[in-house]
Amino acid sequence: MSGNTVRLQAIKDVEAYVPPTISHAGEAPGEVFGENVFNKAVMQKRLPKSVFRSVMATIERGARLDPLVADAVASAMKDWALEKGATHYAHVFYPLTGLTAEKHDSFLEPVSDGSALAEFAGKTLVQGEPDASSFPSGGLRNTFEARGYTGWDVTSPAYVLENPNGNTLCIPTVFVSMTGEALDHKTPLLRSQQAMGVHAERVLKLFGHEQPGHIVSFCGPEQEYFLVDRHFFLARPDLLNAGRTLFGAKPPKGQEFDDHYFGAIPERVLGFMMDTERELFKLGIPAKTRHNEVAPGQFEIAPMFERANVAADHQQLLMTTFKTIAKKHGMECLFHEKPFEGVNGSGKHVNFSLGNADLGSLLVPGDTPHENAQFLVFCAAVIRAVHKYSGLLRASVASATNDHRLGANEAPPAIISIFLGDQLADVFDQIAKGRATSSKSKGTMVIGVDTLPVLPTDPGDRNRTSPFAFTGNRFEFRAPGSMQTVAGPMVTINTIMAEALDHCATELETAVAAGTDFDTAVQDLLTEIIATHGAVVFNGDGYSDKWQVEAAERGLPNLRTTLDALPELIAAPAMELFERYGVFNHREMHSRYEVGLEQYALTVGVEARITLEVGSTSILPAAVRHQTELAVNLGALRSAGVEADASALAEVTGPLTALRSALATLKAALAAEPGETALDEAEHARDELLPAMAAVREAADVLEGVVADDLWPLPTYQEMLYIL
Repeated sequence: MSGNTVRLQAIKDVEAYVPPTISHAGEAPGEVFGENVFNKAVMQKRLPKSVFRSVMATIERGARLDPLVADAVASAMKDWALEKGATHYAHVFYPLTGLTAEKHDSFLEPVSDGSALAEFAGKTLVQGEPDASSFPSGGLRNTFEARGYTGWDVTSPAYVLENPNGNTLCIPTVFVSMTGEALDHKTPLLRSQQAMGVHAERVLKLFGHEQPGHIVSFCGPEQEYFLVDRHFFLARPDLLNAGRTLFGAKPPKGQEFDDHYFGAIPERVLGFMMDTERELFKLGIPAKTRHNEVAPGQFEIAPMFERANVAADHQQLLMTTFKTIAKKHGMECLFHEKPFEGVNGSGKHVNFSLGNADLGSLLVPGDTPHENAQFLVFCAAVIRAVHKYSGLLRASVASATNDHRLGANEAPPAIISIFLGDQLADVFDQIAKGRATSSKSKGTMVIGVDTLPVLPTDPGDRNRTSPFAFTGNRFEFRAPGSMQTVAGPMVTINTIMAEALDHCATELETAVAAGTDFDTAVQDLLTEIIATHGAVVFNGDGYSDKWQVEAAERGLPNLRTTLDALPELIAAPAMELFERYGVFNHREMHSRYEVGLEQYALTVGVEARITLEVGSTSILPAAVRHQTELAVNLGALRSAGVEADASALAEVTGPLTALRSALATLKAALAAEPGETALDEAEHARDELLPAMAAVREAADVLEGVVADDLWPLPTYQEMLYIL
């Protein structure tokens, strides 16, 4: 097939699509929620009482794991999994690729009589040994050094993953080198969680909580994504290989009418959502909200808050599940931050809070936050943390893919600031001037229709342009990209909060020990923090050009690209911070920096090669055929003595010449030697490959608007975004 034959066939296949018949009539969501999870209820039923108490002490109170419980847990877990139809078990881990990795082993082991027994010992549960040689390590491991270990993370529950041909017991684990250095995202997340909890508990004890309990961070990540029909997806080599379109003219209708946002969910998409949510419920993932997002073909799911470690694991599992279920519905789920140029990209908003079951969220201000000193101290700690380490927060979301989204009018700017809202901004302004004595209160809204109720209103609005916004009982970090793991941002948030809470606890302890009244010590602390770090608070329009100037005057960094942000990881303050709180040593920090550079260069390199291939083998031939047809037609008309208009030929010749030139430049850039280091390769990708790719695209997108439709080889934006 050639020309638009593939496109037309794809459209016919979409029109002929029949959704799968999936019936769960009479089945209540509560009946299936967690049914495939080795959760607290299952453990309480199957484990000896002493073992259960020991395991729960580790999960709920952060107690050291007793190695003697492993055999009992493994035996119970094996029996439960076998009853669920599992034939294999897998240690699931999260390497620095940002993806999920797993190593499967059979439960069955042969015995002397020729039969087989199901075996799963405690030592097998606790530790595995996948090959670590081919995962990115940023210099922590040489390629010829293969040994890496997985270690059971008891705080994240095991689960059974279903497959039509047999089920698998999945065990969340950390992944470390044989020298104990983290090769994954889970290990530093657990370390940072522990560090933050220690200093949060110090602050709480100063406020009279003698036994505050184990404090943890909570995460509620909102996931945005696109859906396209798989016939279109498979006809686009750029989507297939890079996850985003490297070509594509703007469609006649985009998102300017705002008619997709929170609109009626298409029937096919709703079927996918319902099917997906059922699978998520079975895995204990608390999916809560679903809706259409701003761009055509874009949607969002938001789960409820969970402990950050579990939330990070569930996010990885959610993305895997979405991909799998989308295929069953004849669609492809796209998590790339910018799969389509000219419409909104996708983020993964990380809603952050801290607390525990007894105290609830420590970021709840109450009706009179000016009187809630405990809340004000924790809120002030966030202000200090974000201001002092804004570069690290920006680095935590840095990637070649997220660079396409940050700074556009669809996502926060690369300048990290905090939105507090009118109420809290007023309270902290009062603190800076001496002492807070009042809080703006909630109001009511009378709509003017007798049949409608009077609605309560919050004392402040929201701000979607803020990277780090207070939203009532939590802070929402809006900069993370839709494709990345939430573990990276949460490691940074936990660690900078550990430092800020350490500072608060130390200042208060020192002041009280010196005889200062506690209330006065709190006031002095809050005044010091808002005076030193208040520049990070901004309640205005983060999209405005004025903010760029004002932010610079405030001394806030504007790290526009990944290569601007990554050096923050190896700056002396960051190295000292992460080592002081036991999250990363210096080698691990350097490894993250190197991996970031490598991933950036690899991502752009793949995109450049696809651009060259598709531009040379699909778009250029289509344009040449169109030019040839016009030239032949023009020659025939002139031979017949008919006056002919050559403007159409000139209209295609100009961009065709530009395309040839741009392809030659891109080919030369790909052939050039970028240098010896990862930084050299990344800079070459940014400075040479990306501009060359942009030039190819510019010419190709012009050609899409003039080449005959029956010759154009790629599914268009209009088709991919609106035919579903």
